[in-house]
Amino acid sequence: MPKVGMKAIRQAQLINATLTVIDRVGLAEASLALIAREAGVSTGIVSHYFGDKNGLLDACMRQILYDLYQAVEHHRKQADSSAEGQIRAIIDGNFDVSQIEAPVLKTWLAFWTNSLHQPDLNRLQRINDRRLYSNLTAQFARVMPVQAARDAGASMAALIDGLWLRMTLAPQPMAQGIEDARSLCYQNLARWLIDTAH
Repeated sequence: MPKVGMKAIRQAQLINATLTVIDRVGLAEASLALIAREAGVSTGIVSHYFGDKNGLLDACMRQILYDLYQAVEHHRKQADSSAEGQIRAIIDGNFDVSQIEAPVLKTWLAFWTNSLHQPDLNRLQRINDRRLYSNLTAQFARVMPVQAARDAGASMAALIDGLWLRMTLAPQPMAQGIEDARSLCYQNLARWLIDTAH
């Protein structure tokens, strides 16, 4: 009889192994056999819990999206309750250390690419996009008219995604990339708030 919680332990083990293998060889070469070897289990175990490689990638992305949600919520709880404080927290959450570790970065990039061709991943990507946009727009709407808030939310979401992508591909040290990205987002935020005040 399996131990209580063994399923969750095995799934977390296999997700971590998948991130490691994608980091090392890329998504195309990340076979179930390599992932199973990394996790120290048989390929049958991988198939038992996730079905196939697509099922495993789906689970990885759900975990990364959950980690992103948790990072954003953590920063929002630490921030002041003003619209500016909450938007800065959303920015900080998106550039949290949990989101910029090499295995996570490469899996995010693989996720974005594969979401163009896989409906399940595309749906997860749309959910993630909508969450970022709606969270930003809701905060901007506290201090500006609705249409302006939508414009500001779309602008900030695009800036976060664009800077994140540039940061992952740039040769500069990751810590510097994070600080530069946050700084640019804060500057963008300040401009929107200044425009609103006039």
